[in-house]
Amino acid sequence: MTKRIFIFLTVSFALTGSVFAQVATIAVAANMKDAFAEIAAEFKSTGKPEMRVVYGSSGNFAAQIMNGAPFSLFIAADEQFPLELFKNGKTVDDGSVYAIGKLVIITKTSSGIYLSDSKSDIAKAISKANKVAIAKPEIAPYGRAAVQYLKAEGLWDLAKDKLVYADNIGSATTYVASGAADLGFTAFSLAKSPELLRQTSYVAVDTKMYEPIKQRMVLIKGAPQEAQDLYRFMQGPKAKSILQKYGYSTP
Repeated sequence: MTKRIFIFLTVSFALTGSVFAQVATIAVAANMKDAFAEIAAEFKSTGKPEMRVVYGSSGNFAAQIMNGAPFSLFIAADEQFPLELFKNGKTVDDGSVYAIGKLVIITKTSSGIYLSDSKSDIAKAISKANKVAIAKPEIAPYGRAAVQYLKAEGLWDLAKDKLVYADNIGSATTYVASGAADLGFTAFSLAKSPELLRQTSYVAVDTKMYEPIKQRMVLIKGAPQEAQDLYRFMQGPKAKSILQKYGYSTP
């Protein structure tokens, strides 16, 4: 009898471990937080199971996946990191561009800094700011776009000594919202958040001054069915409508 119980428990634990191993964990770029929360809710409403969602910088996620992190789907903020994973044999294929993002400058309303889309006004805003927040350009595509913009507009020398670097675009935005930085660069999708709009203002920067922020997603090899279903859902009309609402362009 004891032997039978032992065999039953061993099989049960093995099956349970297998189930847990198949739970989809989705790595999502921080700029997508608000938009993806709504997309995930729509996806779940179709009868799909709960999935674990982690937000962060695309560069950090790519490094973690290269080192074997158990992510099922990588929804990145650019093309570079997903394509590197594909070249290294970590993904099913080269994935799909699901959105094109936009870069904006943001400031806290109480800072007294005026924002407009003229270069001279932006230069004045940077001059007045004590600190300027951006995401780390080596791991965050929106941070890289911010550096490209500053250099292309001839504002780099004005801003470089004031820059404070955050691990991802969400943290850079929080620096401004909390008052830790007077000015910052963020994603249009985050700047449009109703909660953020109550205390900040923003202005879009010239898209010609930085490389297009094409956001690509890739399925990781061995991804369970629900991750595959979400990958397809992200390319459908409902998800595209949500992305457009948050200021993204869609293919």
